[in-house]
Amino acid sequence: MTLHPAEKTEKPVLIVVNDPPYGTERCFNGLRLAHGLLKKSAEVTVFLMGDAVTAARKGQKTPDGYYNLERMLKRVTSGRGTLLLCGTCMDARGMNEGDVIDGARRSTMDELTDATLAADKVLVF
Repeated sequence: MTLHPAEKTEKPVLIVVNDPPYGTERCFNGLRLAHGLLKKSAEVTVFLMGDAVTAARKGQKTPDGYYNLERMLKRVTSGRGTLLLCGTCMDARGMNEGDVIDGARRSTMDELTDATLAADKVLVF
């Protein structure tokens, strides 16, 4: 199915990711969907919470041929995407703003609430 210009998303799509970056493929699949939406000119917000905040840690080293979530998240932030990280979840994992990739931003539940209300669709991974 191909979207026609008149059918492009006007309201943002919010993707909430909870799972750890590696060990399951939920984070990977959520970001694959984010990339697809961005290709179709959708406005996408990715909110990482729980163990998913560690997906935004900079300096990830993965085996050759294996997906790298740091690179995948950079594709979100270099496009029309917004990348938000749960601040409470970062604190619980000993992370600060210096630990995460450029373009990722510490956020709050209030901001997640606002993004949820503003979104046309909310998808949870």
